[in-house]
Amino acid sequence: EVQLVESGGGLVQAGGSLTLSCAASGFTFSDYTIGFFRQAPGKKPEGVSTMKSTDGTTYYADGVKGRFTLSFGSAKNTISLQMNNLKSEDTATYYCVFFLTTRWGVDYYLSKAYVDYWGLGTQVTVSS
Repeated sequence: EVQLVESGGGLVQAGGSLTLSCAASGFTFSDYTIGFFRQAPGKKPEGVSTMKSTDGTTYYADGVKGRFTLSFGSAKNTISLQMNNLKSEDTATYYCVFFLTTRWGVDYYLSKAYVDYWGLGTQVTVSS
């Protein structure tokens, strides 16, 4: 079974930067989609950014475009989310997510309804 472990959360001032990482394990196939969702207090989980392992197609939520960058790490099956110019509204628990498919588009891979696996989450708090 796929296992996801996040790291890199913490407390940062508004305007600052933070990098989250996720290591995926427990599988041998090479085609998948992976990324991060987040959930702020009192809100539903929302897609932040996801990326296909096949061709690197990357999706971003409108609210993070131009500020967040998702990339594959140097180690196999790892990703990093570089978050710049952080805002108070970015405060949330960030979850690494994994999809077993790569054939669909942005509406699928930024929808919590289709996530196949979730990590335990890491807290990001942005102070204003």
